[in-house]
Amino acid sequence: MIPLIVVRPEPGASASIQAAQALGLAAQAHPIFAIRPEPWEPVPRDQADALILGSANALRHGGPALDTLRGLPAYCVGETTAKAAEARGFTVACIGSGGLQSVVDRLAPGHRRLLRLTGVSHVPLALPPGIIMQTRAVYASHALPMTPELARALGNQAVVMLHSGEAARHFEALCAAAAIDRTRIALAMIGPRLDALAGSGWALVRSADAPSDAALLALASQMCQDTRWEAEKPR
Repeated sequence: MIPLIVVRPEPGASASIQAAQALGLAAQAHPIFAIRPEPWEPVPRDQADALILGSANALRHGGPALDTLRGLPAYCVGETTAKAAEARGFTVACIGSGGLQSVVDRLAPGHRRLLRLTGVSHVPLALPPGIIMQTRAVYASHALPMTPELARALGNQAVVMLHSGEAARHFEALCAAAAIDRTRIALAMIGPRLDALAGSGWALVRSADAPSDAALLALASQMCQDTRWEAEKPR
């Protein structure tokens, strides 16, 4: 079986490794980012009708300032974010998938003033008419260098899971700097939009059927167990 390499930051890396090992995969974690809190000031409690949360990182790293907002409805992307929101005292109003736009499009009547808690790097959102949104960056993703352990792992045939465009871009740069042989590396990506960011020359590039951790892991599992891609033309 071809090894699986997980490069997402913790604690997501450990969660992916645990899920991969439950499927019988030979998985190893080599995070290429670290998530760290950013200083921020919350808006007054009476100036927000609901929270917009695209990642559980906002709740892990939001700190004591989150307590001033406790009880607000929270629109969340993914079950992990929803569980983290409930644990911090928020009421989950909606659980979406495929990005924040999916939950913004499902706002309940009366939720006109939104507070988005996000990372320093984040995608813009299209707001429905009459909706206003304030944004607070409460964490940042810091790029890490190529470790000797990751370089050794990439010296053999492997499947690498990429969860974001930022990860695809940074992984490509790390491999370029380290002169990694891409013809032995396959990329399992969470969506086709990452394709242009990952560069070229890889043995195989495939995108998950849906933008979710479960779909990405299912794809990676198939790739790890199928050695036929070894003979495919690099791209």
